[in-house]
Formats: sequence, C-alpha cells, structure tokens
Amino acid sequence: MRYSSTRGGVKGQTFEQALFSGYCSDGGLLFPDTVPQIPQKTLQTWADLSYVDLCKEILPLFVDDTEIPRQELHGLIDRAFSRFRHPDVVNVARLKKGLNVLELWHGVTLAFKDLALSCVGQFLEYFLEKRKKHVTIVVGTSGDTGSAAIEAVRGLKWVDIVVLLPHGRCSRIQELQMTTVLDDNVHVFAVDGTSDDLDYPIKQCFVDADFVQKHNLISINSINWARVMVQTVHHFYAYFQMCRSCDQEVEIVVPTGAMGNITAGCIANMMGLPVKFVSTVNVNDIVDRALKQGDFSMADKVIPTSSNSMDIQVPYNFERILYLFSGHDSTLVARLMREFEATGKTVVPKNLLDKLKAVMRSYSVTEADTLLAMRTCWEENQYLLCPHTAVAAFYHMAQESSYLRVCVATAAAAKFPEAVEKAGLLPQPTPELQALDSMPTKYQDMEQGQDWEAMLRTKIQSVHSK
Repeated sequence: MRYSSTRGGVKGQTFEQALFSGYCSDGGLLFPDTVPQIPQKTLQTWADLSYVDLCKEILPLFVDDTEIPRQELHGLIDRAFSRFRHPDVVNVARLKKGLNVLELWHGVTLAFKDLALSCVGQFLEYFLEKRKKHVTIVVGTSGDTGSAAIEAVRGLKWVDIVVLLPHGRCSRIQELQMTTVLDDNVHVFAVDGTSDDLDYPIKQCFVDADFVQKHNLISINSINWARVMVQTVHHFYAYFQMCRSCDQEVEIVVPTGAMGNITAGCIANMMGLPVKFVSTVNVNDIVDRALKQGDFSMADKVIPTSSNSMDIQVPYNFERILYLFSGHDSTLVARLMREFEATGKTVVPKNLLDKLKAVMRSYSVTEADTLLAMRTCWEENQYLLCPHTAVAAFYHMAQESSYLRVCVATAAAAKFPEAVEKAGLLPQPTPELQALDSMPTKYQDMEQGQDWEAMLRTKIQSVHSK
C-alpha cells in the first residue's frame, strides 16, 4: 500500500511516511492509492469479531507487512486498547424508540479520539525506537483531540507535543485535561481565537517543507492518515452490531466537525460495507450547505455552541472526501481547494455532488434542539448525552427511517457539565474529572495582536534543540 497527496504533488509514500507527515508540501492530504475491497463472505466471517480483533483484520490492509510485521502490529493494537474502561472497547447502548448509541468514549480522555490516537501513539513509538529519531507533534484542537493526543504520547522518549487550544471556547474540563499535564514533553498554548484561527499558523508551518524536515514535524490531527485509517474500524463494528447477518444497509449518524470520522465511514463504504451516512452539524453549517447544494463556503464567523468541537468553518477532511468520490482526481481537488483557500468558498461540481449524496446526507441542528435532545433522552432513558452526540440524536428523534440506524457518540456527557446544566439536567462527573480542578496547570497564552506563527515556530525550534 502506498499513499499520495489529494493534490497530486506527492506520490508513493509508505505508511511510515504517511504516519510522520501532516499537510503535504503541496497543501494536500495523504490518501491510499487503492481502497481495499472486502467481499461479502469476508464481511460475514468478521461479524462476530470483537472490536480489537476487527482492528487486527482491517489495519493490516493499509500497513504493509514489510513495515510492521503482522504479529508485531497485533501487539501494538493490544497495547493501544489496554487502558480502555469497557471490556468491549466500544459499546452500543440500545435505548427507547429505536435510539442506538455507539459509545466511542471509553478511553482515557472519554472521547472517540482515544480510539485512533492510542494506536497512533503505539505506531509512533514503534518506528521512532527503531530509527532512534525525535519528532515534534503539532496539534490544533477544538476540544477533544488535544487531550487524547497528549495521553497517547506523554512521557514518550522520542516525542514532544505542542498543542494549540481555543481558550474559553472548549469546555473547562476539556481545557484542564490538556493544561494539567506537566510532563516535560508536553507544551500547550491557550489561543485567544477559534479552532479555525489556530489552524492557520499550524498550516503555515507545515507547508514550509524545509522547516518541517529540519524539525521533524508531524501532525496527529485527522490531517494524519493513520487517524482516519483506525476510525474506519468502528464503522465496521457499528454495522456488525446492528446487522449481524450482513444482509441490510445500516444508517450511521455522525456528529461532524473536521469530517475525519465521516471520511473514515465513506472509506468503509467504498471497501464494501453496506452503510449510508448522515452528517449532522450544528449552526456552523458549512458541511450541510456543501452536501445539500454544493456550496462549500465559509460563513462570516464561527458561532459558539454547546457542541463546541463542531464549531468549525474549515472541515479539512472534506478534501479527502472529494478525492475519494472523484475517483482520485487530484487536478480537480487541487483546483477546488486552492479556490477555497484563496476566497473562502468554492462550488462542488454537480456530478461529484451527486456521488456524495448517494452515500451521505446532511442535517443541521439548532442549539435549542441540541439541548432538547439531551433532555428528551434523559427523560426517556435516564441516559445523558454529550452535546455533540445530541446533535446526532436529535436527527434520529426528528426523522423516521426504514434503515437500521445507529448514532455515533463522540464523547461522554461527563466532559460537558456546562451543556448538561444548560439543558436543565444534573451533571454526573467522574472522580478523575473532578480531580482536575485541584491540579496545577502549565500552558502559555497566545493573545490577539501577537504573531502566532512566530510564537509557534520559536517553540518548535526550542523543543528541537533541547
């Protein structure tokens, strides 16, 4: 398996090279040259596998045995999931009125990002120990990615991690999960801006190929292919939990931010999994407009909501989706994305949009409806939803379907006490989360008027030279 840029300027990358890269030098994202095909008979043999065993079947399709021998890959996978709280790693809660909730939040930071990043941390350690090489990870987060990335690599010998978080725009618990980590290899910036704002200085560093090479920079946002690769697995697992016989289509409802999760789902669909998707967003609705009308354009501003990890106007994985459904047309993708970067808008061609619509639909949910879904689910089930999951659950409550359907739960409600209270409900914090308030913190502010790119470059240089 080899990987190439969605914009055509980088080709023939190994999995190791894909793992150790962020944005490509041409501004694109890496994607596998071929999508493995899974026959119906194979799907049926996978239907009863555990989540971990399913990983052991799917991930080797994207990682050559010459890079990580299969038995060693299995060992990395076992270690990656050893800290998860649930014995099955992933669970489906079957609630009243057909509401099925795919709980992806049983990892250390109580968010779905733990699933992929636990594996990514193991992959990094495997190659770095082999190469005796140091890397600096740079991560922009809208809430959950930063803490999951930190947990995956804190204390590792060959890794430093620099995280930029949008100060005051994620939940207090999300912020504390990052700022209370005191390990020497963890460096956190609290940025006075949105998650889209902080992505800009990060991208400026990554498109500087000389700077990236000199300082061994990598990203483990869902910019990183390995993140998306691992996330394909929970779509297979969700399908088998809903349809063990493998003879019906299943609709998976995905709360959507940067589109990494739904990109993984679309890849699973292309691999032969009988799934359709609904991309649910909040009032920051660029994805909804793009999938309904082809209008991929930024709004004037990002509107803060309770589902803060979805408060995004630049869902960068849309580029991978365009590449996948256009049949790997890097010329078209490069034109569309450069137009978007230059003007803040572009239009998805109708023939391409029709292909997207055949696999996924979209739905935008208001803040009031998000809170209503949280209240309704509690009243009917005594089950707390996080505000992101509630965006998916509201779609289920509002839309009848002939499909088997499961809603993706991206985080535990315990991480969002402010949103739970706003919905008129009582938060249920875990002891670990309660303890964060009394822990010391370590971070640096990035304030309006400062040169964020220069500050980031200075931090990277200092980390690299220590």
